[in-house]
Amino acid sequence: MIKVVIIEDEKIAARRLERLLTKYEITIIEKLTSVENSIKWFLTNEHPDLIFLDIQLSDGLSFEIFENINIESQIIFTTAFDEYAIKAFKLNSIDYLLKPINEEELAIAIKKYRKFNIKNTSPIDNNQLNKIKELLYKPQEKYKERFVIKIGAHIKTISISDIECFYSENKATYVLTNDNKNYLIDYSLEQLETIISPKTFHRVNRQFIININSIKDIISYSNSRLQITLSHYNNHEIIVSRERVKDFKLWLEE
Repeated sequence: MIKVVIIEDEKIAARRLERLLTKYEITIIEKLTSVENSIKWFLTNEHPDLIFLDIQLSDGLSFEIFENINIESQIIFTTAFDEYAIKAFKLNSIDYLLKPINEEELAIAIKKYRKFNIKNTSPIDNNQLNKIKELLYKPQEKYKERFVIKIGAHIKTISISDIECFYSENKATYVLTNDNKNYLIDYSLEQLETIISPKTFHRVNRQFIININSIKDIISYSNSRLQITLSHYNNHEIIVSRERVKDFKLWLEE
């Protein structure tokens, strides 16, 4: 049985990862949410076999933990930013996972851990740590604030706050604005999930990403699902699939 510690300050992300890990022979011995709490915990507890470690925590970068503690566990980094992950996974880690975490990629990471199931007890390479910190302290990419839409020969910008939802239809992706207008955009829903704020937008099923501020009603639906009514969209039913209901409710509570 693999002993695991999750260090993640986003409640939804931590719960989702915990749920995904139930499929494996893993015991989650602790969930931590900050650099400070992590340092205190590692000072007084036996280190686990494996740590799932978010790079950005509420009180700083998780690399600060290494400056205070000689971590003896293997590490799988989790991050929403590609540029962080480029080198971070090389730092005493088995792998890294981009959020939102993909189930197949998680399975590959755990398989990789099992193959190389040897604790790395050597101290962190400070030179490598400093190089990664230089990368991390560069200005960070922000979530998109607007989209540029081409309408015939015209160019239009749409503020993210004016968007009710994104949806896919006939292999294309559309944005619906608060004034009930639809526009074709050059992004897939998968791409949108990585560039728009997860606090405001949430993917409820394979077809829709909705704005929390545009929800008009939520109704219990068959088979433990939920039906969402938005302010304007009414072309099709918006159903939160059963496997996504738990994450959806957590998102509403944030």
